[in-house]
Amino acid sequence: MHDALGALSVTPVTHSVPMAKNHRTARPAGDTGSRPSPHRILERLTSGESRAARITHMEHMPARTGRHAVWPDRIRSEVIAAIQEAGIDHPWAHQAEAAEHALDGESVVIATGTASGKSLAYLAPVLSTLLDGAEAANGRGATALYLSPTKALAADQRRAVRELAAPLGNRIRPAVYDGDTPVEEREWVRQYANYVLTNPDMLHRGILPAHPRWSSFLRSLRYVVIDECHTYRGVFGSHVAQVLRRLRRVCARYGSDPVFLLASATSADPAHAAGRLTGLPVTEVSDDASPRGELVFALWEPPLTELHGERGAPVRRTATAETADLLTDLTRQGVRTVAFVRSRRGAELISVITQERLSEHDRKLARRVAAYRGGYLPEERRALERALHSGELLGLAATTALELGVDVSGLDAVLIAGYPGTRASLWQQAGRAGRSGEGALAVLIARDDPLDTFLVHHPEAIFDQPVESTVLDPDNPYVLAPHLCAAASELPLTETDLALFGPAAPGLMPQLEAAGLLRRRAGGWYWTRRERAADLADIRGGGGSPVRIVEEGTGRLLGTVDEAASHTAVHQGAVHLHQGRTYLVRKLDLEDSVALVEEAVPPYSTTARDTTSIRVLETDTEIPWGAGRLCYGSVEVTNQVVSFLRRRLITGEVLGETKLDLPPRTLRTRAVWWTVTEDQLDAARITPEILGGALHAAEHASIGMLPLFATCDRWDIGGVSVPLHPDTLLPTVFVYDGHPGGAGFAERAFHTARTWLTATRKAIASCECEAGCPSCIQSPKCGNGNDPLHKRGAVRLLTELLREAPRESPQETTLEAAPQEPGSGAGRDPQEPGPGVDRDP
Repeated sequence: MHDALGALSVTPVTHSVPMAKNHRTARPAGDTGSRPSPHRILERLTSGESRAARITHMEHMPARTGRHAVWPDRIRSEVIAAIQEAGIDHPWAHQAEAAEHALDGESVVIATGTASGKSLAYLAPVLSTLLDGAEAANGRGATALYLSPTKALAADQRRAVRELAAPLGNRIRPAVYDGDTPVEEREWVRQYANYVLTNPDMLHRGILPAHPRWSSFLRSLRYVVIDECHTYRGVFGSHVAQVLRRLRRVCARYGSDPVFLLASATSADPAHAAGRLTGLPVTEVSDDASPRGELVFALWEPPLTELHGERGAPVRRTATAETADLLTDLTRQGVRTVAFVRSRRGAELISVITQERLSEHDRKLARRVAAYRGGYLPEERRALERALHSGELLGLAATTALELGVDVSGLDAVLIAGYPGTRASLWQQAGRAGRSGEGALAVLIARDDPLDTFLVHHPEAIFDQPVESTVLDPDNPYVLAPHLCAAASELPLTETDLALFGPAAPGLMPQLEAAGLLRRRAGGWYWTRRERAADLADIRGGGGSPVRIVEEGTGRLLGTVDEAASHTAVHQGAVHLHQGRTYLVRKLDLEDSVALVEEAVPPYSTTARDTTSIRVLETDTEIPWGAGRLCYGSVEVTNQVVSFLRRRLITGEVLGETKLDLPPRTLRTRAVWWTVTEDQLDAARITPEILGGALHAAEHASIGMLPLFATCDRWDIGGVSVPLHPDTLLPTVFVYDGHPGGAGFAERAFHTARTWLTATRKAIASCECEAGCPSCIQSPKCGNGNDPLHKRGAVRLLTELLREAPRESPQETTLEAAPQEPGSGAGRDPQEPGPGVDRDP
């Protein structure tokens, strides 16, 4: 319980690690306790010269003592007693401050570190208020709603609340209401639960459309808890912002005005982000008063292999293989570890490799390692969560589904296989180890990718930079329009209501009328269709019904994949991993939304490839960059998956390519783009023969670097480079949001273009390869097979572009990078084929 509610003690521990480079801090005294210190764990991992050389940097964050306070006197004595019975005598100062704001009726965001006790900060006032309501004589009594981004977190929080509230008897009745809740339990939850735990999806599709059945709960709603609110960014965050506005509107219909309590990982300006999410003024509590055990954070770069990949570039050992090795070693040492992996397939693969290697020595130990990811059936997820919570599992390869607050107490180490996309996520994942104030080890293992390579050689970009601001845009018309329809189906929309949904709402109403979706009458706008209006808004951005993955021989349902990802994930011939077993996709039926698979053991993985064209619809803003232009506006992107590569396991070597016949997809979104003139090309010594390769290389690298400047993942954005674009009539590079209507990432790129492209140029120039490699300009998802590419041309082109670039406003992020040519090791300019169009999704 301590781990779910807050860190309780500090045990600073450390030992010397002689192999670490750029070590900035002195090493404090060692620990005499039984748990291995993080320094000692790292020392064992890096025994031997080849392993030691892979550490590019080691950061030591010393332990921190906590600052206590007292609970507000309005917290009921029974609640304080229950907290003390759980082993927590006094709150940390930030917990008491947040509780005070909540009791004063102020919405508040608690933005403190992992394991700082954010749950207890909101639970204390919520439980106290629920007890007050339980004793009132007016009907049901006070209620509270808890929202989490994942089902796993909601289930974990219910367990924590039950344990904490056990001494309070049946006056506190927590219950989970989500897609896994049995039908026979749902009526009880609606009628009797006073602390309902759910997710934004269920609120959007299940609770708000059926609000008359929830009337007694909504009428008594006092608090809405929004956990891990930093995850509500981009299009998903924009959808959730509108769902919350619909909730506030329905609550007002029943006479309630709930206070919003938000918990967030450390982020830039959390009060502004929380206010944009809820539409309300929100008070910020961000001074973390909890104790923290020491953290040893290592940056790890896998070595180059003797293999050569596309265009003869050297192949670096994959982060997947390296992470599997480290997880194997840590498991054999008895070090409880979670390895965070960016993809579902990666999580499965690391689990399989680790199990195979452990089984060579101890089959029982191999059974204590598993994978955890989205797409599993509910019963599989619950079983894994129980095994992890009990300690039955010693090692876990997990996607970000496990990043968000699930109680994984007792972890000693975290492996992060590839930069997760934002510094906020990086610190959230690293903070999963070292609960209860113990020391912890975190290791970031770099992928062969421009951003990862840049970060492990420029640790200041991680450790000396603040976390990012949360980017969301509730006024995106692609987001707002379906929620206006959903709101009208819940209760007729009035002119007064429109202000709640933001300044873009009035302009959309005539369009919705013209489309026959809404009809205006004297009482407001009404939903006119028979189908459910909530189905218009796909808040996760899946883009349709999930595709079922079915075993062909037995008809057994293995899991699901989002429709938007099906063309790349479960196309015919794709390798699919599930619970340690490998399957080949025999057929993808798009009409019936099913992928038929059969078990197989191919010696390769698969990667889909695609092509893209782009059309400028409208230019909102443009500024001169010397003779060139930097622009931001609306574009239409047409994409088609055309083939897939088979890559050898472990090494990533390409074994072959197979053509596919899948329909194209069209996306209207937002983009930033820049153009260069013929004079600029002459000044950069860019001839027509290398122009396509120079633009293409700059596009790849700029996409890889953008996550440093916007709260996006590389997979949230795409790019196209064209030597002569028909709309600009100039050589042009586009970077666009990979979501309908945009997600705010391209806009952020426009406003930070100078520092973003300066860092891009430095990442290319400082790479030691001769003609380009995955660490600088090659992309594993390139629709043109990384051809053409011209490394030195990209550096010269960006140098010329940046020469007359306007300086950004002082508040923009700056990562200064002095322009320089690639080192003398760079070889001759290779012959390039003709120009082409490319996308890097």
